Amino acid sequence: MINRLRSLPLRWTSATPLFAVVVLLLTWGRDLPGALVALATVVLAGAVLAAVHHAEVIAHRVGEPFGSLVLAIAVTIIEVALIVTLMAEGGDKGATLARDTIFAAVMITCNGIVGLSLLVASLRHGTAVFNPEGTGAALATVATLATLSLVLPTFTTSAPGPEFSAVQLTFAALTSLILYGLFVTTQTVRHRDYFLPITRQGDVIKADAHAAVPSGRAALISLGLLGLALIGVVGLAKGVSPTIESGVEAAGLHHAVVGVIIALLVLLPETIAALRSARRDRVQTSLNLALGSAMASIGLTIPAVALASIWLDGPLVLGLGATHMVLLALTVVVGSLMVVPGRATPLQGGVHLVLFAAYLELAINP
Repeated sequence: MINRLRSLPLRWTSATPLFAVVVLLLTWGRDLPGALVALATVVLAGAVLAAVHHAEVIAHRVGEPFGSLVLAIAVTIIEVALIVTLMAEGGDKGATLARDTIFAAVMITCNGIVGLSLLVASLRHGTAVFNPEGTGAALATVATLATLSLVLPTFTTSAPGPEFSAVQLTFAALTSLILYGLFVTTQTVRHRDYFLPITRQGDVIKADAHAAVPSGRAALISLGLLGLALIGVVGLAKGVSPTIESGVEAAGLHHAVVGVIIALLVLLPETIAALRSARRDRVQTSLNLALGSAMASIGLTIPAVALASIWLDGPLVLGLGATHMVLLALTVVVGSLMVVPGRATPLQGGVHLVLFAAYLELAINP
């Protein structure tokens, strides 16, 4: 009986991703009635929790920072596929879809997830401690990618409007891939210690001695189930988006709120994983997840949409407006000041959360 109870979570986390994909296949491209929207929402929530479980299994097997990297890249690849699919459907909304999605991801990760992680860790343990070398390198890369891809198009003159010319877009795509590749090499090979959790004395925590390391077979199974769970999360989020859109329009809110809600749903696995790490005083892991996701969102999305723009009709608007550029600049400045000492109090977490709240408020009332 005890063995059955112990195996129940394993069965649940294994069955949910499969069930999520089945529900996705049955509902894809259809107008869903209220009952099916409710079912899809429940399954989506279950897929999020299953994704977090399998990501933690993989992270425990391969160690940090590889575990955070796996979840960030997996979520981003599926998110990129969703963006390109929606852009292929055409329409005026597709022109700004990549820009809005990338910026939403940056604000959610760099302010929402970072702020919550710092707040949870500092309230629970007094201060949140992390490695400033690794976190500073990640923030600098995110700031550079965001500026080159989302700010410069507003000021270039080769193409009308906040757009890149073909040559400029090619340059942005190549530099995004190069910077992301350099960061991953730095994070996982040359300076891996910079991205490992540290103790309050500054010592690196290289392994979790309190739990048995999963076998290679268990990690591979979790990797496959993680992929299915994330496909279910992103696909079902798209499936319920018409209902969300109708609700937003009925409430008289700006259409950009729809994209924010979808981005929040897609990034739920990383948010929950980051908060769990913060509760265990592994703030560096939380920051790896947050900043790594922001970086992957830019570094992989820009090359993908640049390639897709070859055969897709219509403009590709990447340049941010003045309001969003101010929010991005504030995020970089506040993040830089937070990184320098290598520790944070609830104040720093609160500042990031206020910036995130400002982004949400301006999405509702632009």
